[in-house]
Amino acid sequence: MKSLLVSSALALAVALPTAASAQDKLTLQLKWVTQAQFAGYYVAKDKGFYKEVGLDVTIKAGGPDINPSQVIAGGGADVIVDWMPSALATREKGVDLVNIAQVFQSSGMMLTCRKDSGITAPKDFPGKTLGVWFGGNEYPFLAWMDKLGYATTGGAGVTVLKQGFNVDPILQKQAACISTMTYNEYWQVIDGGLKDSDLLVFKYEDQGVATLEDGLYTLGKSVKDPAMAAKLAKFVKASMKGWDWAAANSDAAAGVVLDNDASGAQTEKHQKRMMGEIAKLIGKSPKGTGYLDPAAYDRTVAVLMGGKSAPVITKKPEGAWTHDIFDKSKN
Repeated sequence: MKSLLVSSALALAVALPTAASAQDKLTLQLKWVTQAQFAGYYVAKDKGFYKEVGLDVTIKAGGPDINPSQVIAGGGADVIVDWMPSALATREKGVDLVNIAQVFQSSGMMLTCRKDSGITAPKDFPGKTLGVWFGGNEYPFLAWMDKLGYATTGGAGVTVLKQGFNVDPILQKQAACISTMTYNEYWQVIDGGLKDSDLLVFKYEDQGVATLEDGLYTLGKSVKDPAMAAKLAKFVKASMKGWDWAAANSDAAAGVVLDNDASGAQTEKHQKRMMGEIAKLIGKSPKGTGYLDPAAYDRTVAVLMGGKSAPVITKKPEGAWTHDIFDKSKN
């Protein structure tokens, strides 16, 4: 009996590493810090969806000093979350980024203005100071200003304030307007003491300059590698399952995000509110969550190339997206 127990123990010791090694490792780099904007990925990990498809996924939070495109170009991630304007601008500079899934179907970007600044419409922007995020987030704004014919160097145009990742400029009247997202900074402005009635918002969707935001990108060589492509398809499959769960269980998904927030900076109220807004942006494509609509891609490219004086990209990208990984994820 003792011999049998020893043999069983040895067999188990050998089996455990084998089981662990069966999980293919994959690293995801997020665009920003841990928050409900990325709930689907945290849910997929927390609920075991990645494990179900044989993946061991590491989720790396982003931050103000982290550029996802630079991370993947340097070998620090297999997949990144990025906005399409940033990804296409980076691609034109020589990094072979390819969109393999598009989670957000509509834009959450807005310019939020104080009514007491005198702004009632975009015609009132000239002469005003507008807060703008940089690091790849400035491209939709610049395309919008170019469409309006407003210079962004002050004078008769607008003065651009390089906005930090807070809402102080509008609270302290350093800027007439600041960049906000429907799911995040707008509510920080409200929590900061301004009322909805004090504000006027210009949604990029309503201004005809909306571009696609959170999508999944990898390098072209990964798409062409059959083994890596199979791994990416599993990742997309499990991630979209996570997003579907998050959208259907908004408050619980916010709880998963809070459990993964190592900084402790997020609050339950804010994350629940954010998840509710994020669910609206995901939408419901007839082909499933994560499907990139070619028409939406074309609209984004048109906006980015539409600038007369300084277009974000100068030529139509070739090979910048593929449905191959998404289609494989359905099998």
